[in-house]
Amino acid sequence: MTVKNTSVKNDKLSAKGVQGGMPLLHEPKLNKGTAYSVEERRQLGLEGLLPHAVENLDRQVERVMAHLDEKADDLERYTYLIGLEDRNETVFYKTVMSDPKRFIPVLYDPTVADACETFGNNYRRARGMYITRYMKGRMAEVLRNWPEKDVRFICVSTGGRILGLGDIGANGMGIPIGKLQLYTACAAVPPAGLLPVLFDIGTTNETLRADPFYMGTREAPVSEAELDELTEEFIQAVQEVFPNCCVHFEDWKGTDAIRMLDRYKDKILCYNDDIQGTASVALAGIAAGMNITGGKLTDQRVMFLGAGSAGLGIAKLFCAELQTLGLSEADARKQVALFDINGLIEHSRTDLSETQKLYARPAKPCKDFVQAIRDFKPTVLVGVSTKARAFTREVIELMSELNEQPIIFALSNPTHKAECTAEEAYTWSKGKALFAAGVQFPDFDYEGKTFRPGQANNFYIYPAIGLATYCCRPTRLNDECFIVAAHATADQVTLTQRAKSMLFPSQDQILETEVTTAARIAEYMFDSGLAQVERPRDIRAWIESQLYKPQY
Repeated sequence: MTVKNTSVKNDKLSAKGVQGGMPLLHEPKLNKGTAYSVEERRQLGLEGLLPHAVENLDRQVERVMAHLDEKADDLERYTYLIGLEDRNETVFYKTVMSDPKRFIPVLYDPTVADACETFGNNYRRARGMYITRYMKGRMAEVLRNWPEKDVRFICVSTGGRILGLGDIGANGMGIPIGKLQLYTACAAVPPAGLLPVLFDIGTTNETLRADPFYMGTREAPVSEAELDELTEEFIQAVQEVFPNCCVHFEDWKGTDAIRMLDRYKDKILCYNDDIQGTASVALAGIAAGMNITGGKLTDQRVMFLGAGSAGLGIAKLFCAELQTLGLSEADARKQVALFDINGLIEHSRTDLSETQKLYARPAKPCKDFVQAIRDFKPTVLVGVSTKARAFTREVIELMSELNEQPIIFALSNPTHKAECTAEEAYTWSKGKALFAAGVQFPDFDYEGKTFRPGQANNFYIYPAIGLATYCCRPTRLNDECFIVAAHATADQVTLTQRAKSMLFPSQDQILETEVTTAARIAEYMFDSGLAQVERPRDIRAWIESQLYKPQY
């Protein structure tokens, strides 16, 4: 695979405002550390500031790997890697891109959950921007403080619904940082144009507000009306300061997430990963399941445990796909059932949001999840409830009675929030289940067969969406972009992988997978008129020419 040479040239230093000497060694995007040659050390005023040895990038990575092997757990490895990125961005990405299967769970889920819980205590330096209500009327001015002027992606979170942790306010900054790291680690999107933002609107978490090390504002969250007003100013400021930027909404409270996506998806270049990315990766798993079972997507009935933004997002994209396959909107919605803490989403309920009402079934009230499964007879069960072990033995056994190969998705994370484990799904279904979770469970042997559980994680989707967006500069991202991404991902599960009941491609070659998916998305963008650049003769080669490669 051909990649773009992004090596740092000495003549770029002045453009970055760095003249050499010690300041250069503290600039992670430019610093080469012990890799500076003897001549460079003389020219750049680095003599005496570095040890005598001149090392190449590979030797620097060897040293990093040795340090990582000595760490006691992944949280320590996460902390070390974050510190490495603060010192030398090239070595950081060279390390994590050398073995993505190893480092994705270190940089992101599940380790990032632990990192977020202690984010304020471990704070070292600003690695993104913090926007507060006190900047009202000046947000464009504040955004101009960011040193990079061609920002292509902003990942913005309020910290209001972080993984299964709930509202952790400014401690949620670990999420946009980690999400954007995977843009590069998984899909080689150049990191210079990535900006993490924590939209600090306050927190309901009283424990954090009383914590002396908490870094955010200590007030209760703003009202919905004020949040809308602040968000509107932020969005307009982004359009002014970073006109080529895509806004990636991440981990907003469910009702806020749905409202903001509905408000802005047709006005600016944006998407919500919790809604659209989660929906796309779930659709990819279902499509891969059809490749294993030989079933038709239009025959699938999907039941959700959890009716928040993630569940509703999956339901919406699944129904959109069914409509492209010939079903009416009404018939597509008949293939979906949702169940939340108050029971089945059905017509008589008076506590439903406008979006939930779209999927309310003409059924009797039911607060028994097992009975709801008996009545609906789903072929696919999706857990987005954050309720640990909600998929009981009775649930899995019933799904196995109803289906020859039931598809079971326990998507809640971190690990201790999963609706069931891989071992439980395979054991209770007697090896029949096609299983995936939001986290990676280890391989499991059952009656002589090795099962490899899938990880239905958004990192299969959103980095590829990001790469296609980076290259094509589309005007908008519509549902079809995420449907295309889902099928491109599912199609890359090999026959050998299907034999192990895998629903997602191996993470070993994640860059290859993401580039293939991005090429399919880009082709759709050109075909549909979304792209704003000239169509190349060879889309894949064109994308490959723009990939970031960590090298000096």
